[in-house]
Amino acid sequence: MRGFLASSIGVTCAAALALPLTPPALAATARPVPAAEAARPAPHAGTPATTPAARRAAEPSAAGSTQSLPLRPLTRDRATSSAPATEQGLSRRAVRHFSLVGVVWDDPDAELHGRVQVRTRTAGTGTWSGWQDVETHNADHAADRDTPERTSGRVRGATAPLWVGDSDGVELRVRSESDDSAADSTGHASGTRNLPAAPPLPSGLRLELVDPGEDDDASSGDEEEPRAAGGANAGTPALTETSAVAEASAANADLAPLGATEIAALNRAESEQEYLALNPGALTERQLRAKPYVGPRPGIVTRRGWGANEGLRESGFRYTKKVKAAFVHHTASGNNYSCSQVPSLIRSIYRYHVKSMGWRDIGYNFLIDKCGKIYEGRAGGVAKPVLGAHTLGFNSNSMGIAVLGSYGATKPSKSAVKAVARLTAWKLGLYRVNPKGKTTLKSAGSNLHRKGKKVRLNVISGHRDGFKTECPGRKLYGKLGSARSKAARYQGR
Repeated sequence: MRGFLASSIGVTCAAALALPLTPPALAATARPVPAAEAARPAPHAGTPATTPAARRAAEPSAAGSTQSLPLRPLTRDRATSSAPATEQGLSRRAVRHFSLVGVVWDDPDAELHGRVQVRTRTAGTGTWSGWQDVETHNADHAADRDTPERTSGRVRGATAPLWVGDSDGVELRVRSESDDSAADSTGHASGTRNLPAAPPLPSGLRLELVDPGEDDDASSGDEEEPRAAGGANAGTPALTETSAVAEASAANADLAPLGATEIAALNRAESEQEYLALNPGALTERQLRAKPYVGPRPGIVTRRGWGANEGLRESGFRYTKKVKAAFVHHTASGNNYSCSQVPSLIRSIYRYHVKSMGWRDIGYNFLIDKCGKIYEGRAGGVAKPVLGAHTLGFNSNSMGIAVLGSYGATKPSKSAVKAVARLTAWKLGLYRVNPKGKTTLKSAGSNLHRKGKKVRLNVISGHRDGFKTECPGRKLYGKLGSARSKAARYQGR
């Protein structure tokens, strides 16, 4: 598929003129909140200001924002450079409204060995949750090393995000633990053991509280001024928010009208015609005569459909050569969400990836909810080989699909597994790839495969196949065989 390595400025400019504009939103701060402001009491739960309308009047940041709060030692002994604190956190406090939490630190290569737990207060009822664990091992979801995105100087280490719903109070504790003691904390230690000393916590720990904004104003941004491309594109012309929205929409112009909130589903015959239209001049005579094994295109909610603030991401798109494999993930963000909340959940993950973790855009190419709905992830066009930041070491020539939720102990829904099959049958079919087959990818370096190694993988693989990780969770990983078979059937194999 040719022509994906360059963006058309003409198309984007024309799209900016044709694209209907979203209503302007109230400005919101995306910068770290000063300590004095962060400690300012928020409205108590149950007061009138907890309604959406009142929040807009009382809290301009309700259009979408991130509160970034530095952690403090929780032990009585003051931490020093020679003896850093092994327990940090935040005492119970009122804060501005948020729906997703995560913890970040300065060095993206540093690991947090220990346990992160959070309690939150539900807005409107004042009820405090119990302690919830936040997934700490998240470095495997990242851009490949030595890429402009990874070496931008903005990337931070981070936990996985946790969705908690509309909240206005928080308490956090982060405890350093050796691997042995962490294992004992979840089981029963037998006898007395000399456990190794707890490793130091990473420096610069901060709690990130993300408010996704309301559905009807989130697509308009908190960065109204022109923004220049970061990293390798720092010298390119700046884009306004309007042109950024047009740029993202124009990337799908072959599939849907400009400004569309959803790319409609197609039947198999229509999808085969689309396959030929998307490959003009790229197919050999033999390929043109052969039966195209392309699954019916599923309906896909666009970035505009879930309310992406295009002013957050870096301008322009990055592509890889082709799509040879699909890596399936879970977001490890918990299962306590309703399908009606998914646009807010995705906006929160997007903001966390960009503002808190320092990535150029959301890391996944696609996201799927428990109801089986498919969403466009990283901008650049759903039919194109967009370079993501989802599987450290194997982002090139692949795509990343994240099923929203945590699936270590919880079974994924049948609808979600079916959506994985439908999406891969279509997208892999565009690149003439058999979902039940094998493929070879060259590792860019991971904790499982050294840099430069050629690795034989299932075309539909789990994240753990490319990196030593629990992702996509034992229960979801166990469903990938079914997804491969279904995807092949959708392709007519």
